[in-house]
Order: sequence, then structure tokens, then C-alpha cells
Amino acid sequence: MLIESGSQSTTGSSGLVKGLYTEVQNLYKTLSILTRGTETLSTDTNRISMELLGLNNLIETVYNDMNELKKSNGKEESSISAIKLSQETTLQELSNIKQKVEEKELASSDGTFIWIITQVMNKMADAQSDRQPSILSPPFYSSPVGYKMRARLYLNGDGNAKRTHISLFFVIMKGEHDAILTWPFDYKVTFCLLDQSGQNQHISDSFRPDTKSNSFQRPRSEMNIASGIPKFYPLPIIQQNNNSYVRDDTMFIKVMVDFANMPKTMLPYTLSLNPGLPDYIQQSLIIAEAKKRENVTASIVTRTE
Repeated sequence: MLIESGSQSTTGSSGLVKGLYTEVQNLYKTLSILTRGTETLSTDTNRISMELLGLNNLIETVYNDMNELKKSNGKEESSISAIKLSQETTLQELSNIKQKVEEKELASSDGTFIWIITQVMNKMADAQSDRQPSILSPPFYSSPVGYKMRARLYLNGDGNAKRTHISLFFVIMKGEHDAILTWPFDYKVTFCLLDQSGQNQHISDSFRPDTKSNSFQRPRSEMNIASGIPKFYPLPIIQQNNNSYVRDDTMFIKVMVDFANMPKTMLPYTLSLNPGLPDYIQQSLIIAEAKKRENVTASIVTRTE
């Protein structure tokens, strides 16, 4: 009985050891798997950390590049703005130069100027409403190196002549050769409103400068104060339909500066000359006519004596 009892105890212990051994092996396998998983996870974690670090560096690089690009764009925008401003200034200067060249090309240089005024009715309406009381003619000259001048027209009158007459004034302008010219300006000025009917019924009036007036001293600013004839011609006649002085809404005013002291009696003859003739031919005809009249006058005086 004793032998049987010891055999059963040994068998039981052996089975327990085997069970424990199996559990230990299973635990070891599980631990090995977890260890390998942990190593893989650690490797992945390290890899991800490195990737995140690289991505962070890349983001920082892109951010810095964007800042540099913004600074560069700012400089480019400033450069573009400066270039645009320079272009606008250059274009304005070119426009001013072009205007001066055109004025020079169109300007008269013998002291005589025919001013063409278009859209007379609109300009008269502007004058009546005081939007633009006066208009200025282009400049003209007494010679290529002479006095610079222009006319000023009030289509609704000026001062005491307002709403009753058109007013015409003469303006001395600051010129390039003023330093070598004689001052004050002392030459008779004649205004003529030209008849467009072909009948030569021109309207003319003259004045001689007041040499004590600042209007005829050497200019210190762009233009001297205008001086002339306030009551040049009655407005009602200009405003009549089919009058001889405004045709196709256009008016012609001739300005003549008399540098040769031409007799007043020669003015009608001068105005009767064809404006299309060259200046030197007109001058030669005027001189010839003046001599002819002098000879006639001298002959009459001789016969009388």
C-alpha cells in the first residue's frame, strides 16, 4: 500500500512540473513576441520622429523662403512703382516738349497772328456762366528771337463791358530772349475781327501801350497783366444769326503789332490783303502801297504850291 501511495505522488508532481514548464514556455513565447513588437514599435517611433524632424525642418525652410520671397516681392513692387512714376514723369515731359514744339511750329514770328476760335457758342455759354470767362490764344512772336505775346478774349465782356461787348486784350509773355530786348514794350497793337462774307467789312481797333504800366515791362512771371480794349465790339451783333463774323461756329481774330509805325490810313489796305500770301509778299505790297500814297501826296502838295 505504501509503495502504491508513493508512486501516485511522484506522478502528480511530474505532471505539475510539466504544466508549469509549458506555461513558462508559453509565457516566454509571448514575452518574445512582445519584445519583438516593442523593438519594432521603438524602431517605428524613432523613424517617425526622424521624419517629423525632417518635415519640421522642411516647413521652417519653406517659411523662410516665403519670407525672403515676400521681401523680394516688396522690393520688386517698389522698383515697379518707381519705374511707373519715372515713366509717367517722362511721358509728361515729352508731352510738354511736344506742345512747345507744336506751338513753335504754328506760331507766327512777324508780330502778326490770326487766331482761329472754334465752338464759339459753347465758349460764349461758358463765359456767360462764368465757368470760363476768358480764353487765351496760342503764343506768337515779333521775330524768331523777339517778344513773346498772346491775346485774351472775353466772349461775354470784362468789367464795365460785361454782357454788352466782347473784350479783347493783349498779353506780354515771358520769353527766352527778353534780356536782349528793349523795354518797356512800346508798339501799337491792332485787333481785327475778320469778316467771313468776302466783303472785307472787318472790325478793327487799336491802342498804344502805356509804357508806365506793368503790363508792358519785362515780364517777371509767366505772363504780364493783360491790357487792351474792353469794349471791342457789341455782343448783340455777334449773337445774331447769320452774322458775317461767326460762320460755322468759328471766328477769326487778327492781331497785328505795328513795329514800323504804319499810318492809320494803311490799315484798311493791309486788312484787304489775302492772308494766304506769304508774309514777305504782304510786307512788300504794304511798303509799295505806302510809297505810292506818299508820292501821290507829294504830287498834290507840289501842284498846290
